Amino acid sequence: MGTPLETREAQVEEVLERLYEEYPDSTISLNYSNRLELLIAVILSAQCTDERVNAVCAELFETYGTPEEYANAPQEELAEAINSITYYNNKATYIRSACADIAEKHDGEVPDTMSDLTDLAGVGRKTANVVLQHGHDVVEGIVVDTHVQRLTRRLGITEAERPEAIEEDLLGIVPEDDWQQFTHLMIDHGRAVCTARNPDCGECVLADVCPSAKPDAAVDLASGEEW
Repeated sequence: MGTPLETREAQVEEVLERLYEEYPDSTISLNYSNRLELLIAVILSAQCTDERVNAVCAELFETYGTPEEYANAPQEELAEAINSITYYNNKATYIRSACADIAEKHDGEVPDTMSDLTDLAGVGRKTANVVLQHGHDVVEGIVVDTHVQRLTRRLGITEAERPEAIEEDLLGIVPEDDWQQFTHLMIDHGRAVCTARNPDCGECVLADVCPSAKPDAAVDLASGEEW
């Protein structure tokens, strides 16, 4: 079991310093060429791998190019186009509805505020933060996905459980200049080393400051359960 630093701010600073060195090219892994494609990709990525989303979107983005085209696509047609994605029927409904609103209420442009984005079907705060950061260069929050949720708890950075509560907690202890990269670094490390079921603590650059590190730690703080 590692020993976290005395304050959460110090723990965050140490984690960031090590992960910046470990993943110097960390960035978003979804493929897109404009804001609408980014929005569609992020909606599809909920509880689905980015690799799968990228594979589906390669063809999807050739078929549909405007909000009107998505909005006017028959439900069955759009669902069929994304049927290898998790919850594809629901996501097809969200995309058609969101794009109808973009076309009718926003002059065909993806909104650039948190409130307008989260008014769209299928868009919660996490999705809106991604679109704001990478589509509009507006960083007003921290994207909390499953990796960020798991690693911040596992590292003793937060005890909050819900993504919204975790984000609120992190905003007070992660330097604002690092808000965007914090997410990417957590995701890269979560995929490469600190996986959900069997993290490779022996190869982890954070093991000595991680209170969940095996084999000495008895409990995974991410889940609260014994290893």
